[in-house]
Amino acid sequence: MHLNTKRLKLVPCTEKLLSALTNEDYQIGPHIQGYINELKDDSTLYGWGVWLIYNNKTNALIGDIGFKGKAKEDHSVEIGYGIMPTYQGKGYATEAVAALIKWAFSHNNIHKIKAECLIVNHSSIRVLQKLGFDIVSETSGMYHWELKD
Repeated sequence: MHLNTKRLKLVPCTEKLLSALTNEDYQIGPHIQGYINELKDDSTLYGWGVWLIYNNKTNALIGDIGFKGKAKEDHSVEIGYGIMPTYQGKGYATEAVAALIKWAFSHNNIHKIKAECLIVNHSSIRVLQKLGFDIVSETSGMYHWELKD
């Protein structure tokens, strides 16, 4: 399974895919390894965790995106994303988040997507605003966002 956009390919992260990467390719954060460990115990998490973002033209790994687990009782999922600094400011985050939003809302049990970012993270704020998210609260220097289907 993968998602294609005009410039990107999003691929759900698996242990096999992760084992093919080197530290020179991409810095593997603890959220990625944590997801892989959870996926080993629960295969239904596939797609509801980390996805890797590749540039279609160069096949370069430029970031990761994903959900913090399957749908909650309120039919919501929380999305998070990160783009490597050399690829920031080119619209890749907006393009990737839009693709994953569309994928999530294609599932009947998802009615709301949540996100959070630091109130000083102007890049993420712009991404979420462009995609129609609304700020629903602010706590401890963080904005909490929602997008309803």
